[in-house]
Amino acid sequence: MTAAHATTLLASLRLASLTLLLVLVLAFLLPLATHALWWSARGGRAESWSSADWSSAGLLPPAAAAPEATVRVYAARVGRWRGIFAHHSWVVTKEAGAPRYTRYDVVGWGQPVRKDAYAPDGRWFGNDPELVLALDGEAAARAIPAIRAAVADYPHRSLGSYRAWPGPNSNTFAAHVVAAIPDNDVPLPPTALGKDWTPPGRFLEVTPSHTGLRLSLQGYAGLTIGWVDGFEINLLGAVAGLDWRRPALKLPGWGRIALTPGGNDTARPEPAGKIDPVSG
Repeated sequence: MTAAHATTLLASLRLASLTLLLVLVLAFLLPLATHALWWSARGGRAESWSSADWSSAGLLPPAAAAPEATVRVYAARVGRWRGIFAHHSWVVTKEAGAPRYTRYDVVGWGQPVRKDAYAPDGRWFGNDPELVLALDGEAAARAIPAIRAAVADYPHRSLGSYRAWPGPNSNTFAAHVVAAIPDNDVPLPPTALGKDWTPPGRFLEVTPSHTGLRLSLQGYAGLTIGWVDGFEINLLGAVAGLDWRRPALKLPGWGRIALTPGGNDTARPEPAGKIDPVSG
C-alpha cells in the first residue's frame, strides 16, 4: 500500500467515524437530552413509592358494563428519573360475562410475575397508562387462552431473575405475552426498555408481531426490521427508528412521534368520553 493509499484510507475511516458519531448524537443523545429537560421541567411527579398514585385512571368501564370479552395492553412511564426513557407495560384480560378484569405484570421485587396486584388500568408511579393494544369481542375471546398460556410458561419467573436493565424485566414479559396474541398488529412502544432482551445464545428471532426479524445482543444492542415493527436500532436499550406502516419517528426518550394526523391511534381505540373507574 502506497502512502497515498494509506492517507486516503485514513481519511475515509475518519469520515466514517465522524458520520457515525453524528448519527449517534442526532438519533440517540439529542432526543434523550431534550426529553430529560422536558421531563424535569414538567414536574409534579411522586418522589417515593408510598406517595405515588396507583389508582385507576378511568380508562376501563366497570366489568359489568362491558359484557363482551376484553384484552388491553397498557404502558405507563416508570417512576422518577427513569421515566425519561422507559415505560412499564402490562396485559389486562376479561372473558365474556366475567365480573372482573385480570391484570398480569412482572415487577422487580419478590416473585416477578404478578396477578391483580394493581388496578387493571391503574397509574404507574403516578403516571397515566397509555393504550397499546385493544381487542374486544371475538378477537379478545380468541386471544385470552393464548395469553394465559403465555403467562404460565414465561421462563423468567423465579426469584432473582428480574433485571431492570437490559432485561428480563416487565417489558420482556409483555413482549413474550404479546407474541402469543392472535390479531395483534400493534407493537410495544419503543420506550418499553427490555422488550428486545434475549437470553445468551439467542441472537436472531422472529418479532412478537411475527412480521419481521430481530437481531439482539442480549438487549445491549440490536436491529429490528418488520412490517408491524418498522425499523429499529437498539443501543443500550434506547431505540431509534421508523414506523413505515403508520408513519412515525421512534426516538429515545420521546417514544413514537406520528408524522400523520391520527398516527398514534391503535386499530381499536378506547371509547370516547369520560369512563367511570373499574369496580374490580
